Amino acid sequence: MADAIDGDTTLADLGEFGLIGRIGEVVAATAPGEDVLLGPGDDAAVVRVRKGHVVVSTDVMVEGRHFRRDWAEAADVGHRAAAQNLSDVNAMGGRAQWLTVGLAAPADLPARWALDFTRGFAEECALVGAGLVGGDVTRADQIVVSVTVLGACTVSPVVRSGASPGDVLALCGRQGWAAGGLAVLGRGFRSPRVLVDAYRRPAPPYDAGPAAAEAGATAMIDVSDGLLAEARHLAEDSGVSIDVETDAFEVPEPLLAVGQATGADPLQFVLGGGDDHALLATFPPDVALPDGWTRIGSVGPTGDLPVTVDGAAYDGPTGWTHF
Repeated sequence: MADAIDGDTTLADLGEFGLIGRIGEVVAATAPGEDVLLGPGDDAAVVRVRKGHVVVSTDVMVEGRHFRRDWAEAADVGHRAAAQNLSDVNAMGGRAQWLTVGLAAPADLPARWALDFTRGFAEECALVGAGLVGGDVTRADQIVVSVTVLGACTVSPVVRSGASPGDVLALCGRQGWAAGGLAVLGRGFRSPRVLVDAYRRPAPPYDAGPAAAEAGATAMIDVSDGLLAEARHLAEDSGVSIDVETDAFEVPEPLLAVGQATGADPLQFVLGGGDDHALLATFPPDVALPDGWTRIGSVGPTGDLPVTVDGAAYDGPTGWTHF
C-alpha cells in the first residue's frame, strides 16, 4: 500500500505500471458499487447504465493555476479535484456514479504524492457513493489533473436556460469561504484556519441538487467561479435578468476578520468568490424551497444588465475568468 512507499521514492523510481498498480490498490479499498462491471486495469471501464438520464462532465486542474503544493497537501488536491466534478453533476440535479482521472506529472514527483492524491479523491467520491473506475498517467513538466465524471438524473436534468421572470433566486451551501481562504494564503498566512481548510477541501451540498430538481427548480448552476459570474450565466442563457439582494447574506465572522485584516469588503468574497461549489438555482415563486436553500434574489425580464446587486450595477469583482 501507499504507506509502504518511502518518502523519497519518485514516479520515475516506481515506473508507469508500478504507479498504476499502486493506484489500483488505493481504488480497490473503496466500494465502487455493483454497477461497475469492470474497473481500472483494462483499456476501458465497463459500467451498467440503469433508468434515467446520463450526465457527463470534464474538468482540468493545473498546478500553479488551480492549486499549489505549498498551500495544500496531496489528499486536499484530490478532494478538490473530485468535488468540483461531483458538483457539476449535482448542479444538473443528478448524482455522480463513476469517475476517471488523467494524471500528468513530472518524473521526480514523489510517488507518495500521487497515491495520497488518489486516496483523497476516492474519499470525496465515497461521500456520494461514486467510484473511481479508470484513467491514465503520463509524464509532464508540471502536474495536470483531468477528471471526467458520469452520473445520472432520475428526473429531467436542470439546465441553465430554464429561468423565467417572476422566479426566485436561491442559494444552498457555504459561499465565500474558499475565497477568504485563498486571500489568506495569498498573503502568506494560515489563519483563520476554518477558511484555509474551506479552500483546501470544499464541502458541496451534494444532496441539494437532486432535492432542488425534485422540488421543481427551473435553472441551476454550481458556484465554481463566483456567485455573480454564475448568476450571469443563468441570466444570459435563460434570457432574463437577475437581481441579487445583499441583505439576504449573513457574512460569517471569519470573513469579517479577513476583510478587516486585508482592507477588503468581506461581502466581495461572497459575491465574487468561487471554489466552495455552492448551488445557485431559480424556482417558481409558489414553490417551497427545499431544506438548506435560502432566497437571495429575484428573476426579472431581460434588461440593460443581466445581473444587478440591490437593483444597481455592481463594480466589484464578480468571479474568476480563465483567459
